[in-house]
Amino acid sequence: MNKKIIAFILLAMLCVVSCSPKITADLINPQPKLSLDDKVALLDLEHELPQGLIRVGSVRYQDSGFSTDCSFNSIMAKARAEARKNGANIVKVTEKKTPDFWSTCYRLKIDLYRYSGDVTALAQYTLTLD
Repeated sequence: MNKKIIAFILLAMLCVVSCSPKITADLINPQPKLSLDDKVALLDLEHELPQGLIRVGSVRYQDSGFSTDCSFNSIMAKARAEARKNGANIVKVTEKKTPDFWSTCYRLKIDLYRYSGDVTALAQYTLTLD
């Protein structure tokens, strides 16, 4: 293959991968996976956690330098999917950096929890379309 074609393919792959926020997960206690029908509560900074939780782990979403699709709602939707994959039904934002001069992305630290109660009864954040 021509070296220019190989270089172009590698550059295109790098651009596709680098458009997502950088995700770092520290899962200390994964639980059985949840289905798409299982509800997941999204708690922002001001929302209180209920009692009797099992901490599943934490996830950090950061700007990769070329990130797009990194609004608060987009990251929370990704966090909900990550929570379901690891058996958590509460997503709790513990640190939030809003877009600023250095980054156009939200940067979040999120803790994931498993709760045996009704998560729909919790005061929580509602996702909206961007």
